[in-house]
Amino acid sequence: MQKPKVTIVVVPRERFSCTQQSLESIYKHTQYPFKLVYVDGNSPKKVHFDLQNQAQEKNFQLVRTDYYLYPNQARNIGLDYVDTEYVVFFDNDVVVTPGWLEALVTCAEETNATVVGPLMCEKQPLHQRIHFAGGECHIVTDIKGKKHLREKMYRQGQQVTKVLPYLQRMSTELTEFHLMLVRREIFARVGKLDEAMLNTKEHLDFCLAVAQTGGTIYFEPTSLATYVPGPPLDWTDIHFFMLRWSDAWTLSSLNHLRQKWNLSEDGYFKTKFQKLGWRRKSTIVIPLTRKLSFGNKNKPLKKILSKFERRLNYYLTKRYARKHFQPLQKQVRK
Repeated sequence: MQKPKVTIVVVPRERFSCTQQSLESIYKHTQYPFKLVYVDGNSPKKVHFDLQNQAQEKNFQLVRTDYYLYPNQARNIGLDYVDTEYVVFFDNDVVVTPGWLEALVTCAEETNATVVGPLMCEKQPLHQRIHFAGGECHIVTDIKGKKHLREKMYRQGQQVTKVLPYLQRMSTELTEFHLMLVRREIFARVGKLDEAMLNTKEHLDFCLAVAQTGGTIYFEPTSLATYVPGPPLDWTDIHFFMLRWSDAWTLSSLNHLRQKWNLSEDGYFKTKFQKLGWRRKSTIVIPLTRKLSFGNKNKPLKKILSKFERRLNYYLTKRYARKHFQPLQKQVRK
């Protein structure tokens, strides 16, 4: 049997309750030969038990840690197990369509691309609302010599059925880690993924690094997938979700990105700082407020819950930091 060219590395994104649907879609819709490494960052017992059974049945590599992982940390753990020409980084809330992997590999082979991204959709119903279809990611210098990051995602919010006939494979500056095919050789030039990028904009950092070393990024619209964010969330998702999108991790990531690439603290970053915690607010606080208020908005209750949630988030983040940032020891077991 011919050795696979591709290893799919599945990592936790923000929750675990989409695990089964996502994994099933890989095996149902992937005919192109592949290896699979599944990085299980402290999933709930039921999910972990199911993953163990699936790993035995389908013969994939399951790597477990007994603590939650931030994205680039999980990807680097999985990358240690990759010996194929290509690696596909794959979030655990992504659902794919038939032919998705073959389309990405074909694009890489025909263009000699370093990185290839699909037509990525978002939310339910699946494969209908576009999240991105390529985009821009570069640094510009103004007349005062200050550097600014320029980021733009194309076609966001548009309907697949309306624009797919007009989409073509193209060179792009931007793709995201929801689902990304990468030539493994690039890591010899850029090093492993930057683990100081704790929870946000790590895709921008990687795309900038690829471009800086002369690599190329392509968008391939014949590969179609959807990431499925919460809500609703299972109760077992809440702790990881709050940590994953914590204020502390977001601030640290944004400040590291700015300092690493010598970027000005301009309107782009100030807007990000002002919107700290928006994911937790929209996913946890607002739904809980409506539930307790029988469907009403109830602004006073939302304010109280928001204040409590921020304090809880601070506590959870500090506790995690004491246990795992000294430095993080990867107590990984096969």
